Amino acid sequence: MVTTGLAPNTADDPLAHGQVALVDLLDRVLSTGVVVSGDITLAIADVDLVRISLRALVASVGALAPPVPDAAAGVPA
Repeated sequence: MVTTGLAPNTADDPLAHGQVALVDLLDRVLSTGVVVSGDITLAIADVDLVRISLRALVASVGALAPPVPDAAAGVPA
C-alpha cells in the first residue's frame, strides 16, 4: 500500500511555502473578505443550557460596496 501526503501546489497558492508579512495578509483578507463562524455550547451533565452561534464577516468597505460609475470615464450612471 502506498500512501502519499497532500502537498500544497504553489501554482494554486503562491503563499504556500513562503513567509508572509502581517501587512500582506491583512491586505489579502480585506480585499477579498473572510467569514469566521463558530458555536459555543454550555452544558452540565450532558444537558445543553446555553448555545451561542457566532458569525463575523471581515472585509473592507470597497470589497462589499458596488463600484461607483465614473462620470469622467463616460460611463452613464
